[in-house]
Amino acid sequence: MLAAFAAGSCIAGVLTRSATAAAPVLWCRKVLPGGRARALVVNAGNANAFTGAVGERAVAATAVAAAAAIGCAPGEVLVASTGVIGEPLPVDNITAAIAGLAINVPGVATARAADFHAAATAITTTDTFAKGATATAAIAGTQVNINGIAKGSGMVAPDMATMLAFVFTDAAIAPAALRSCLRAAVDESFHCITVDGDTSTSDTVLLAATGAAGNRKVAGAAALGDFRRALNKVCTDLAVQVVRDGEGAAKLIRVEISGARSDASARRAALAVANSPLVKTAIAGGDANWGRVVMALGKSGEALVARRMRIQIGGVTVAERGARAANYGKRAEAAVTRHLAGREVTLSAHLGAGRGRARVWTCDLTHGYIRINADYRT
Repeated sequence: MLAAFAAGSCIAGVLTRSATAAAPVLWCRKVLPGGRARALVVNAGNANAFTGAVGERAVAATAVAAAAAIGCAPGEVLVASTGVIGEPLPVDNITAAIAGLAINVPGVATARAADFHAAATAITTTDTFAKGATATAAIAGTQVNINGIAKGSGMVAPDMATMLAFVFTDAAIAPAALRSCLRAAVDESFHCITVDGDTSTSDTVLLAATGAAGNRKVAGAAALGDFRRALNKVCTDLAVQVVRDGEGAAKLIRVEISGARSDASARRAALAVANSPLVKTAIAGGDANWGRVVMALGKSGEALVARRMRIQIGGVTVAERGARAANYGKRAEAAVTRHLAGREVTLSAHLGAGRGRARVWTCDLTHGYIRINADYRT
């Protein structure tokens, strides 16, 4: 996938914190501080991670080829890859294709809409559907558009929290303000999802702002309230789609924590529940075993007061004050079982330790996850 941006476009990004980050991530770390970009090249099927100097040369060659096709400097080209780790990237295949892609690049000299569905499809690996989201916002009376695409269904956990996501806006926003908006949006979306607790070597979220909408360029994030709202909406939509498409997943799970010592504590507690294989398999099997939620909260290491706690599944209180709820009998459990049979499940817990709140999304853990990952290379 090749995306080309109009001259003067600004860029912001959030990248994986993995200590074994892929070569494209290392390249993006050098490009992003400049705040400007003209092109983005993405390949699927090969992560170009843990490939040493060969991988770094492949990224550089990709950037040079894209720069020549678009008419910019290699340092204005961003690169992202996803797929198998440790395999040398057949970069000649990519550089040979770039010139053909650049013959008909939408959105550079014309107002024609880009083919976002084709772009979203091009970057998939084990995904079962292409992921996209859109929203509009107003900046000082000018309507601006935000479109995003994403890929990811496995090796998904916070820090960052998805594999790849690319968001494009026609707003004119200076790099520093763009970075502030993106960091806040990522914190509320991609940092709040987990499929399997495994952080990828390639996690990348980029936000490009072309300025084509014609608003006066905004330098301060404080003036971007409506834009920030719309950006958060797009990022959250994409993040939830990634979890909904979790490898082998049948159910989307929302974990809500309140009454924590702080918001950060609430998030850690929520992720302890969301990443628990026992919780995820119980939900996969439709088993109303709320004790597994108790276990996950207890192991989280976060402050809680058992005698003040309350746990709910699908809005039904299953435990409170340190024990099973007094009115949780056969009828109540039947209601929980019906809820677990659906495609979307909600787990809620009040920890009784403060006012902190958080919500995260995950999916169930099925035999399909094992099959997909056992057969990933073979």
